Amino acid sequence: MQTNLIDSTSSEWMKPDGLTICIDGRMLNDGGSGTGVGQYARTLIAALKVVGIRPLILEDGGPSQHRSRPAKILRAMRPWDRTAVANDQGFYVRDVFREAQVFFNVHKRPMSIVVPGRPGIMHWSYPLPLRLKGWRNLYTVHDVMPLDPAIPSPVNGPRLRAILDALRNAGSSFVTVSETARSQIVAKMGWSADMVKACHQAADVASVQLDLLPHNLARSDYLLYVGAVEARKNLLRLLDAYQASGITTPLVISGPDGLDAATIDARIKMTPGAIRLGLQPRDRVIQLISGARALILISLAEGFGLPVVEAMALGTPVLSADGPALAEVGGGATLLVDPLDKVALQNGLIAISNDSVLRDRLSKLGTNRAKYFALEPYAQRLIKLYGIA
Repeated sequence: MQTNLIDSTSSEWMKPDGLTICIDGRMLNDGGSGTGVGQYARTLIAALKVVGIRPLILEDGGPSQHRSRPAKILRAMRPWDRTAVANDQGFYVRDVFREAQVFFNVHKRPMSIVVPGRPGIMHWSYPLPLRLKGWRNLYTVHDVMPLDPAIPSPVNGPRLRAILDALRNAGSSFVTVSETARSQIVAKMGWSADMVKACHQAADVASVQLDLLPHNLARSDYLLYVGAVEARKNLLRLLDAYQASGITTPLVISGPDGLDAATIDARIKMTPGAIRLGLQPRDRVIQLISGARALILISLAEGFGLPVVEAMALGTPVLSADGPALAEVGGGATLLVDPLDKVALQNGLIAISNDSVLRDRLSKLGTNRAKYFALEPYAQRLIKLYGIA
């Protein structure tokens, strides 16, 4: 991709003493589970490093030194700016991510942080109620599904709306992970179309050893779902369609408990051939995707659908819902089905399980489509974004 706004080879972007990009480290130490915001942040850093940019990291410096809960709350309520301390990674402010939430509850505005050195671009991996004073603050909004009461979500929708409006009022910029998500954010928030940019994201799978398969699974001998075990992922319909299809290929469901996990787990136990795995380390998730006959993701709603991109990058065929975000990300390289149509789901499962010619075609299409989501093209999109943010 051509980038006529920023020269990504300039020393200002590459020299350690000239860094002008910072990323929050809130979820970088999430145990390496490879899910959600943590994986987004890790991939963001990896992509920038590919083009010679080593971003600074804003860390929380550990928990508060105050032991009592009232003391922690009173400390968080202080109305003034916080001052960051420089370290080898970037900056830190003790307990800043927790304090920011309390600060916002009380003051209804993002907490400002003063950092040493010249200002640059602060790329927040999530819309946190925080800002670096004097910097350009750019927030990734992954989706606004919590603002839709019809979509079950553990996130407080009204509070998310309040934070987004407060960040906008503070002069912030916003980026998201798909054109679909961008349109939905603009519509739900009532913002102008130019308030949010779409940059997609990347799949970083190159460093994983792929010749290992966990849990005694046989290569290309199972169908795989990866993600939270929750209602939004449409797993009850998937299990119904799987059982009705009569296929004998095992269906592996891998991921952490989400909303309604107990109900879904009970249904899994009643479904012959269905196997439940819990939350897996990042490398194991990639190994599971690489070894699967096909990845299945028929969510009722998505902002992006990272497992689809990871599967395409690994040459694994994909059966996905025909919702706008998954169709956009798949780019014609996946088998799409109506996630509400049990017969369509059943037929899709049969086709992708039994038709090797179809799988070969999808694998080739997916491998080509995944090039757009590789680290270097993503880094070039980021550089262009930072030039206009």
